[in-house]
Amino acid sequence: MKNAMLGKVLQSFTAVAALLLVAAAHAGPVNLVQNGGFELTSNGNGQVDFNTSVSGWSAPGGYNFVFASGTADTTGAVSWFVGQNDVPLKLWGANNGGANALASSANGGNFIAADGAYGVVAIQQAISDLEIGTTYMLRFEWAAAQQWGFFGETSEKWSVSIDGNTFETATYNNQSQASSGWMQEAFTFTAKSSGSLLSFLAAGTPEGHPPFSLLDGVSLFAIDTPDNGTPPAEVPEPASLLVMLTGLGLLALALRRRRQP
Repeated sequence: MKNAMLGKVLQSFTAVAALLLVAAAHAGPVNLVQNGGFELTSNGNGQVDFNTSVSGWSAPGGYNFVFASGTADTTGAVSWFVGQNDVPLKLWGANNGGANALASSANGGNFIAADGAYGVVAIQQAISDLEIGTTYMLRFEWAAAQQWGFFGETSEKWSVSIDGNTFETATYNNQSQASSGWMQEAFTFTAKSSGSLLSFLAAGTPEGHPPFSLLDGVSLFAIDTPDNGTPPAEVPEPASLLVMLTGLGLLALALRRRRQP
């Protein structure tokens, strides 16, 4: 009787384990970038590392801003100049007389806006857990814009550095009081170290017509380049392990109840 019961328990455990293995095989790869959508901030909109901070990222002394969706051309964000003129920094958009509407990124929510000609400091994050010899894909969205209250054509782009590699987006030539749609970028590199600094440096012209480069949806994944560039499956995450432990606990409880008279 006990052997038969034990056999049933083992069969149930085998079934649960098989389901967990299947789930792990279809799990997505791990994004090594923390807060790649810039949603986690200490004080909402503002100048990064001046009156607000963005979790996982730093840009000390730079003229870089974080905006919530729909605020860049309305309420704007506090800058270190607010004490002089009490006017928050804004970008041209449909809500303040811009030539076109500020588009929303595919990622949605918060985004970074960095002046490419004044106070230019990279916004950066330390990346750990790189595997030497493994190929990675860096993805992000970006757009071009101009600071509200200024006029004239501008140009914008991003320069991206990681693990000794530097990549640049194409230069976008922006009309006066306008902005671009969001553009998708993807760069690949093979890791030469186990950790590196990921940095995004805005570049724009001309100074005095403030050109702003926008950034959102940053991710970094290991990819399986020998086949077709498909990211490999990851090992079970803590949530999967919790499911396994819960299943074992339920099986043990069922066995105990069946053994009671």
